Formats: sequence, C-alpha cells, structure tokens
Amino acid sequence: MINSKRHERDGTVRTAPDRTPHHAPPAPGGGFLIRLGGLWPTALAVVLVVVTFVDGVPPVQFLAGLLVVMPLCYLLFGALRKELGRPRTLAVQVAALLAFACLALVALAADQTVGLRLVAAGWLAHGVWDFVHHRTGRVVPRGWSQWCGVVDVGGALTIVLLA
Repeated sequence: MINSKRHERDGTVRTAPDRTPHHAPPAPGGGFLIRLGGLWPTALAVVLVVVTFVDGVPPVQFLAGLLVVMPLCYLLFGALRKELGRPRTLAVQVAALLAFACLALVALAADQTVGLRLVAAGWLAHGVWDFVHHRTGRVVPRGWSQWCGVVDVGGALTIVLLA
C-alpha cells in the first residue's frame, strides 16, 4: 500500500494510507469467465423469446399487454430502488409508460397485421429504452435492462419475421 506523507511545521512526518482500492490480479482466464458470467440475462432472454414464439406469434392482445407491463416494471424497480425521487426522472418514466400504453391501444384498435407491426415497433422502441437504462445504470438494475432489451429486440424481430 502506498502512503502519502505530510510534513508538519514541527518537522514530524505523518503518513496517511492511500484510499485507492487495490484488487488482486485476475486469475488466468478469469476475465473471460467474468465476462461470460455477465451474459446470463442475455441467455435467459433468448430462451424466453424462443419459448414465447415457438408456436408462432401470440395474439396481439397478449403482446400489446406486455408492451404496457414493461414500463410498469421500470416504475416498480425505480420506486424500490428509490430512484424516482427527482421530479424529472419520475416524469420521464410516466411519460414513457403513457406513450407505450397509447401505442398498445392503437395496436389493439388496428387490424391484426397492422396491430402486430405496431407492437413490434413498440417492442423495438422499448429495446432502445432498455439500452439507455443499461448505459446509465439508473432506475433498473443493469441485468434487468440487459435481459429486457434482448427480449424486446428479439421479440420485435420475431414478430416482424413471423407475422
């Protein structure tokens, strides 16, 4: 540990411990395992997309409902993590909820094909929302935004391909 020295007027020298964190060097190959360990949300998301769409595209009502549930989860996480205390943060999260809910309602009012395309666009937009939250590390845990982003983008692409 490196000490910082401070010379006093009376000639004495005082040392204070360095406050920078010191970590043990990673074990050989450990960096790969650590990075691999961070991929579990992605793996779970891919499994969920496959299970959800293995029998084809679910009804638009189900998919539009999920488009509303997604931002509700963000509000719940934000409240539990006490990250919605700033008025701007809460306003942005509520505005996103309203936007996704409106898109879901329009998708339900449209015919099946247009409705599915609108839901796919909403899921893709929510994937961008997830990416922003993952980069900032705010409101929801990073693992959640990683998982949700893969589900959203994978689901949106699958809807477009299968519908």
